[in-house]
Amino acid sequence: MHPRTLKVALVQDRDRGSTEANLERIEAAVAEAAAAGAALVLLQELHNGPYFCQHEHVDEFDRAEPIPGPSTERLGRLAARHGVVIVASLFERRAPGLYHNTAVVLERDGSLAGRYRKMHIPDDPGFYEKFYFTPGDLGFQPIDTSVGRLGVLVCWDQWYPEAARLMALAGAEMLLYPTAIGWDPGDAADEQERQRTAWILSQRGHAVANGLPVLSCNRTGHEPCPTGGPGIRFWGSSFVAGPQGEILAEAGTDEVTILLATVDLDRSEKVRRIWPFLRDRRIDAYGELLRRYRD
Repeated sequence: MHPRTLKVALVQDRDRGSTEANLERIEAAVAEAAAAGAALVLLQELHNGPYFCQHEHVDEFDRAEPIPGPSTERLGRLAARHGVVIVASLFERRAPGLYHNTAVVLERDGSLAGRYRKMHIPDDPGFYEKFYFTPGDLGFQPIDTSVGRLGVLVCWDQWYPEAARLMALAGAEMLLYPTAIGWDPGDAADEQERQRTAWILSQRGHAVANGLPVLSCNRTGHEPCPTGGPGIRFWGSSFVAGPQGEILAEAGTDEVTILLATVDLDRSEKVRRIWPFLRDRRIDAYGELLRRYRD
């Protein structure tokens, strides 16, 4: 019996200066990935423009759009043209004054297979997302596609083992993280490397703890803050890990690239048989996880 394998592509890119330029680059990258045999393409977080959450300004809400809307229609046509599944990341305008950071999945026939609204919303220097995004209300529900059941999460979600676990418990076959994370250029080099390493380690831990492949696609390049200051140098390092955390492919920190990898979807079953973490969970003893803190 032949193993179920899936060739995937992660489009690690810099902001090209406009929505049109970014989408044109995405179209070229998806065409290239499909020509290389990829059946699933993962894009970075908020890929249509700059990472605007470095500051708080009401005009930035003009970037938002409905779902379905112009970007899902364009990306749907792109998916259908090349026969691939695309996981994209958009600023969703749900209603006046109500916006989400939303990942969408376009099926290879161009249809909208599903969406995930980012659940964990940061509010840190340079990452003022609580000003823009309402926390997600769709829960941790995988999205069924022709290439498998996708556990799609977004950026800040990647630090939370609870999110990865709940996706796994709902039958996700892989975890996918569109991401925009980087350094304060003023930090010392050793601190920068600790942050980048922790980011990779955290997600590889989700792969190990859940016996699932992980795909994480990050931005690269430096983006200045509109109100001044050092801006953010996005550290790239997009990667694909297998269900024991093994690195299958990894991009450089400053590299614009289409990262290709082949994922063995049958390997999760084999790994979970020798590391039966789901079997040995003490669900009777975890009730206090629902508390903010154990005083």
